[in-house]
Amino acid sequence: MSEERQYRPPASEWVRDQVKTIEATGDTTGVLVQGRPVVVVEILGARSGLWRKVPLMRVEHDGVYVAVASKGGAPEHPAWFHSLTVNPDVTIQDGTEFHEARARLVTGAERAEWWPRCVEAFPSYASYQSKTEREIPVFLLEPR
Repeated sequence: MSEERQYRPPASEWVRDQVKTIEATGDTTGVLVQGRPVVVVEILGARSGLWRKVPLMRVEHDGVYVAVASKGGAPEHPAWFHSLTVNPDVTIQDGTEFHEARARLVTGAERAEWWPRCVEAFPSYASYQSKTEREIPVFLLEPR
């Protein structure tokens, strides 16, 4: 992260508050959602060209993180979905550590393998999936 990044603040106040807390402490462990840990994924905006700091539920397995595009079970994808498909290179903050990764959308059997891990890490994903007709996208954030 040597280059100077310009960030776009999160649209919703509660997400802005999460990001402020993480930036103030330098640590993601001070923010929990439903008692579960989060990570921050820095994603380059496809249209704005600005970076976004997106707190996501911490789903990790063998050094691979996951970005679940649930948007709480809404019928549409979250705002960051398109940016991640266009700009897959991201930075993940987990606690006080930073990891460079490349996002890859998984489908079919590979998604089926990862979905239970997502639900184990954050059980609300199961109810989110039941609220929407779309299959909630799952991105693997693989080390680069």
